[in-house]
Amino acid sequence: MNISKWKLKAIVQKVISFLPKREKINFLFQKYVTKGVKLTDEHFGYKVQSAKDHINFFKKYGEVGAEKKILELGSGWYPIIPIFMYLTNSGKVISVDIQSWMTKNSQIISIEKIKEWRENNKLDTYFNNIDENKWGKLEQFLLNSDKYSKEDFNKTIGLETMIIDARNTGLPESSIDFICSNNTFEHIYKEILEGILLEFKRVITPEGVMSHFIDLSDHFAHFDKKITVYNFLKYSEKKWRLIDNKIQPQNRLRFKDYKEMYKNLNIPITEEKVTEGNKNELLKIKVHEQLKHYSIDELSITHGYIITTFI
Repeated sequence: MNISKWKLKAIVQKVISFLPKREKINFLFQKYVTKGVKLTDEHFGYKVQSAKDHINFFKKYGEVGAEKKILELGSGWYPIIPIFMYLTNSGKVISVDIQSWMTKNSQIISIEKIKEWRENNKLDTYFNNIDENKWGKLEQFLLNSDKYSKEDFNKTIGLETMIIDARNTGLPESSIDFICSNNTFEHIYKEILEGILLEFKRVITPEGVMSHFIDLSDHFAHFDKKITVYNFLKYSEKKWRLIDNKIQPQNRLRFKDYKEMYKNLNIPITEEKVTEGNKNELLKIKVHEQLKHYSIDELSITHGYIITTFI
């Protein structure tokens, strides 16, 4: 029997989700089998673009500065967003996640990729205001990496990592100037995300800004090019729960659902920016009856930003 690549990955991750140390095992699976954690030029480009977008939204609606406090939801493997916040004097980052993914090696890989893009003049398209003194410190980290620890690096760029439930950060009320996330909301189930957003509402300053980038596509399509980004819309809630896993869950919420969540929580939306996908691809699949209450336009959105100001 010929099983598609994405189904094999789904089965493996489902099994891993029941094992002890499942996060570490999944990391090794992603690193050596699916290659999903490799910092390719494509992946790095997405990260740099997101860093640029977040900083621009922060500048547009707030006031950036080296001493500003930034909360990032979802640390990930590579600290691209915190590094660029540091290099552009946009603020100090507190990165919150339920699991520690970043390593000293991933820090080194991140700096090496930035160095490579700078030398090839590819970074100029995104950032032309990098603080050269701060960049010099990162180059020293590369040159003398054996003398530094992961914690030394974090201290250098003003990054604090917190492994906690983001619904209860313990941070003081009205203490954060900017909150952002990148490809994170779609991995959080609705009832948990509501609690996180309420916590964000508590900790952000009255003049604060939130910028969240959401990937609404089927993430298995990133791995298996034979399926479309709409593939997961074919399944009922019950069947999707069987396919989905607790390591990298996909909630399948549409952009409309996030907007309704904000409205119900009394969180304003100042600006929204969406990427509409290929409707012809969407029309090729049979959307499950449980999702037919969405319009074609609502289903076709593949990515989106939601920006909030509270003034």
